[in-house]
Amino acid sequence: MARDYLKKATKTAMTDAGDVRETVQNILSDIEAGGDAAALKYTAKFDQYEGNVLLTADEIEAASALVPQKLKDDIAFAHDNVRRFAEVQKSTMKDVELKIVPGLIAGQRAIPVKAAGCYVPGGRYSHIASAIMTVTTAKVAGCEHIVACSPPRAGEGVAPAIIYAAHLCGADKILAMGGVQGVAAMTFGLFGLPKADILVGPGNQFVAEAKRILFGRVGIDMIAGPTDSLVLADATADPFMVATDLVSQAEHGYNSPVWLVTDSHDLAKEVMKQVPDLIAALPELNRQNAEAAWRDYAEVIVCENRDEMAATSDEYAPEHLTVQAEDLDWWLDNLQCYGSLFLGEETTVSFGDKASGTNHVLPTSRSAKYTGGLSVHKYMKIVTWQRSTRDGSKRVAEATARISRLEGMEGHARAADARLHKYFPDEEFDLKGME
Repeated sequence: MARDYLKKATKTAMTDAGDVRETVQNILSDIEAGGDAAALKYTAKFDQYEGNVLLTADEIEAASALVPQKLKDDIAFAHDNVRRFAEVQKSTMKDVELKIVPGLIAGQRAIPVKAAGCYVPGGRYSHIASAIMTVTTAKVAGCEHIVACSPPRAGEGVAPAIIYAAHLCGADKILAMGGVQGVAAMTFGLFGLPKADILVGPGNQFVAEAKRILFGRVGIDMIAGPTDSLVLADATADPFMVATDLVSQAEHGYNSPVWLVTDSHDLAKEVMKQVPDLIAALPELNRQNAEAAWRDYAEVIVCENRDEMAATSDEYAPEHLTVQAEDLDWWLDNLQCYGSLFLGEETTVSFGDKASGTNHVLPTSRSAKYTGGLSVHKYMKIVTWQRSTRDGSKRVAEATARISRLEGMEGHARAADARLHKYFPDEEFDLKGME
């Protein structure tokens, strides 16, 4: 495949990840042994916060009163979009049953987990949208208890808009605690909370590592790395819109990769010319993140045609994938590896990140090759059941006995034998495994 790299990344998303496992494991072990007191110790140490961590109804009401009505309206708009999309997703999961053989019926049920722990980042940025994305989908799924957990700021607590959004979307409890200690509190059931069955939501490398370590004793949505975005653009695309979208995603963090894949050298060069000025116009923190991300992690790739562009995109398997090109239906039909797809200039990743309805908790670091993002399905367990008449069990029991003996599992075989001998005492069966 012919690719011309006009800009090549000098680092990958994992270059500066570091080895945080030992640090995270020590904190988790300390909190599991020390309980509430240990979690509070780390909150005071890392967040410089010693206020109430499990918010009361009065505290939630007071925080909500600080949120301007226009912002409340916007949060309600985003919540409604996410809720309605989640409801449609849930409608695709149905309880089913099938007659396997006469007298034997097998079925499937979709059952929500009971307790969900939703992590809402609140460090560099107050991720109001993450509260909407995680809590709303858990509520629609039917989880009985939902905890929203977000880092408090020194002397202030959790951002009022996050509190308001989490409460509006259905959180049963709101925990003012961040980082590993917040994840641990939800997992271990501290402060009187039920132990979480699943942990969801984005976070920094310490949060991601905590979820990695705890996976197995608790479910997780995914192990997420730095956010990443790819734009597919042909010669018809507007360079300013392409550059703007790349910069909008680079501001997430210094190690957030953004990639442009195109079949036009002219477009690529013009985008590369415009990006630095767009970055320079950002506020300071955003500018610092975007500058580093563009300098060290961004790539600009020119391919021969759209087939090679699509193949390149699938190889990168981006978290966010934008198409600004002709024949959008072709791209929808041919692209296969992405977390969320944005077709046409009229939409943008920013819409999906905040308010359009699809979820923004998505697979990163090429994991879109094998998984999708957060949805009601992540909170649901697909379980199976079966029921049989005695006649319906006959053929299954015979096959089970012979297969089990061939495998050397005599106990399994005898469980089948027992039913045949009880239900059909006057019949003889050849239940030996094949030699």
